[in-house]
Amino acid sequence: MYTVSQAQGIITAVKTEPDPDLQRYLTGIGEKVRAERAKRGMTRRILARDSGVSERYLAQLESGTGNPSVALLRQVGAAMDVPLTSLIAEDPAASSDPLAALFALARSAGEEDKRAVQRALEQILSPAESQRKGQRIALIGLRGAGKSTLGRLLAEARNAPFVELNRLVEQEYGGSVGEILALNGQPAFRRYERRCLEKAVGEHEAMVLSTAGGIVSEPSTFAYLLEHTHTVWIKARPEEHMARVMAQGDLRPMARNAEAMDDLKAILAAREPDYRRAEGVIDTSGRSVPESARMLVSIAGQLVDPLE
Repeated sequence: MYTVSQAQGIITAVKTEPDPDLQRYLTGIGEKVRAERAKRGMTRRILARDSGVSERYLAQLESGTGNPSVALLRQVGAAMDVPLTSLIAEDPAASSDPLAALFALARSAGEEDKRAVQRALEQILSPAESQRKGQRIALIGLRGAGKSTLGRLLAEARNAPFVELNRLVEQEYGGSVGEILALNGQPAFRRYERRCLEKAVGEHEAMVLSTAGGIVSEPSTFAYLLEHTHTVWIKARPEEHMARVMAQGDLRPMARNAEAMDDLKAILAAREPDYRRAEGVIDTSGRSVPESARMLVSIAGQLVDPLE
């Protein structure tokens, strides 16, 4: 027989015994939230504002120390335009999905092998993709890489119109991107972005399109971009991204953030796997504008006019 104090001790031990499986699951949810937030370029303060969930709670959630309710997770997901199921889903490799084994293998593959698998799947699933892409070239990457500057030069070299997707969004909305985000949030901006992208593709068989850095955060929109344009990732070192953005006098989304460089690196890390899906890559780090432009013109020619 146990005394009352012994029984209470046993009960306390059972209640406080950590569940490693539950902790791994909560940590996984936190990592997903942090990655999705970074991919969208949202600071924790902005996500707290848009979701109505406190910064303190978001910090606990992202660290895996919180015990989130479905209702609060739904609020967080809605603010980022991420389905609740995407945040709470178990590891796809543990599911019965036929592609689960492929996902598991892909994790351990090198970057070149991953890209080879990607190209093979695209050829199998989208045999007529080159016809859909026409002579449309889209530039993706973080702000400050040089998309607008190089895009204009490429458009001039190819005698094609230069289109900035954000400018189309602002025309459609009747206000600035900042106003859309402040008044309506990320989900509204992404809807305008998708609508304007489809419009641009429909109107131009040939064009050079400069996209917003966060276009990769909306999977269906990014998939549409990849299907209908030849994409080139314009990249640079984080330090150069920061210097160029500061030179433009625009620190969004790092404004008033003492950890701006850490935020920028987190954004790049979260988006890089998607950026790598581009058909071509140009690193503008340490290169002059004319040198980078020549590289871009060459790569664009290889993608659009491979037989010439």
